[in-house]
Amino acid sequence: MKTLARLSRRSFLHKSTLTAFSAAIAPQVIPSSVLGMGGAISPNNRIAVGFIGTGDHGVNWNLGPYLRHPEAKVIAACDVDSNRLFRAQETINERYQNENCFVTKDFREILARKDIDAVMISTPDHWHTLISILALQAGKDVQCEKPTLTIDEGKLLIQAVRKHRKVFQTSTEDRAVPEYHRMAELVRNGRIGKLQRIEVILPKQPQSAGDPTPQPVPKELDYEMWLGPAPFAPYTRDRVHWNFRWIWDYSGGIICDWGTHLFDTAQWANDTERSGPVEIEGTGTHWEGGLYDTVKDYDVTYRYANGVVMTCKPGNPSLKFIGTDGWVGNTGWRGPVQASSPAILNSKIGDNEVRLYTNPNGEHDDFLKCVRSRKDPFFPVDIGHRVSTVCHLANIAIKLGRKLKWNPESEQFAGDAAANKMLDRPRRDPWQLPRV
Repeated sequence: MKTLARLSRRSFLHKSTLTAFSAAIAPQVIPSSVLGMGGAISPNNRIAVGFIGTGDHGVNWNLGPYLRHPEAKVIAACDVDSNRLFRAQETINERYQNENCFVTKDFREILARKDIDAVMISTPDHWHTLISILALQAGKDVQCEKPTLTIDEGKLLIQAVRKHRKVFQTSTEDRAVPEYHRMAELVRNGRIGKLQRIEVILPKQPQSAGDPTPQPVPKELDYEMWLGPAPFAPYTRDRVHWNFRWIWDYSGGIICDWGTHLFDTAQWANDTERSGPVEIEGTGTHWEGGLYDTVKDYDVTYRYANGVVMTCKPGNPSLKFIGTDGWVGNTGWRGPVQASSPAILNSKIGDNEVRLYTNPNGEHDDFLKCVRSRKDPFFPVDIGHRVSTVCHLANIAIKLGRKLKWNPESEQFAGDAAANKMLDRPRRDPWQLPRV
């Protein structure tokens, strides 16, 4: 394993980007509380965190909250792209005013360190479960970006979390977003009467089909490690980094990327967050003549055992819950809550009513608090798995082109061998999932 730990920040080639990343983690002055003064956490008692995956989301969304948090200290980072890795190293060292951040292109070096308590995994989807399970087996608590790659992966991940008694946070912010929390509580407390229908709209996807023309692998990228368990395919710029989302070998398209967000609030409000639908049908189109091969446009319908029907189409991301006595919803990501009447919109949730757990400080703070308390965070592994399953069910139904019957208890398709074969995917050696 080749380590990059001794490379200093002076070797970083993209100094011009530093200002933007420093701004994201401001202020740079370390407060006295971080130094252990005033009864706060001392440096020696902070949770040591390793970052695995330092791409756009890993740095722009996940790194800042960890660097600002008085309970945590980021001491190591890993990425297969050295440009992105050195960018993260530079940001981390600037925050702590030292050059101590260990860096590597091989995540196994992060997991092997006994001084690391927890890891933040921000890799492409096809790496999520494998790295998470290996981290759990190495004794680390885990915060990992959503979603899983397959339904069977999620089932195995639950087993690993529970066996090793570790904290696992499925990493999305939705349960900390007031608008989504508010909608879920209004529905759960009967403000719209009996819930009948949920309308989910996910964003539209890029119109480009991606360039499949093979290109030389950039010198900064360990492309073999980037592919990992996925089938070998020639490098092209449109295959890696952000664009992996539109390629089936690495992800499940927009339905998995954005569906994990809005389906979570839907499941939360429907009180099916540890279960799921019983019937799925859908149609969809795909890109033609290019690299991308996930579903492009789609129209999916789910039915739940409680009679609720949920639909999913592309457009402006939004949610709408329709009940016997009215509706509540929003339009646009984090759009203001709207309702069919002021009485619903302004309703107060009483102390003796259903109060759904949230943490306004976000998923990173929630995870770190749970590392201390050893309790499940607000988006634990089993709920994260069920939301990913809702996404995967849509893709499977579209691929097969027919209505499917799903048993949420057995997590199998009823009498459908072809559909059950799609619960998992083959992996390229040596990157098989370990036995839990």
